[in-house]
Amino acid sequence: MLYSDKVMEHFANPRNVGELADADGIGEVGNAKCGDIMKMYIKVDNGIITDCKFKTFGCGAAIATSSVSTELIIGKTIDEALKISNKEVIATLDGLPAQKLHCSVLAEQAVKSAVSDYYKRQGVDPYPIVGDIQKCTGDAGCG
Repeated sequence: MLYSDKVMEHFANPRNVGELADADGIGEVGNAKCGDIMKMYIKVDNGIITDCKFKTFGCGAAIATSSVSTELIIGKTIDEALKISNKEVIATLDGLPAQKLHCSVLAEQAVKSAVSDYYKRQGVDPYPIVGDIQKCTGDAGCG
C-alpha cells in the first residue's frame, strides 16, 4: 500500500490537532468496531468557520484525512464547508489506496456532524441543511 507524500506529511505532522473548549459545534463519527473514530470541533463566527480542531483514533489515512479536512474548512462559510466532499479530500491528498477511501468519507461526515451539532445548538433543525450523517456501523465501506 503506497501513500502519497501529502498523506505522509499530514500523518507525520497533522494540522489542527486538539480540542476547542469553546466549540460551537462538535461532531463524532466512526466507532471502535470499524477502528477509526473522528471527533471534530468547529468555531463559527458570522457563518464562517474560524477555527477547527480534531482528535482521531485510527490509521495514518484517518489522521491525514482529518488533518486536511480541517485545513479545507477553516475560513469557509458553513455552506462552503458542507460542499467539501470526500473526493475533494482525496484529491487534496493526491489520492488514497482503495482500502482507505472510507477514511475520506469519515472526514466528510465528521465535518457534517460538527455542523449539525452547531445548528442544533442554535435551535435549528440541521436535517434539511446537512442531511443524513453516516455514523459508521461497522458495515462494508466503513473500515
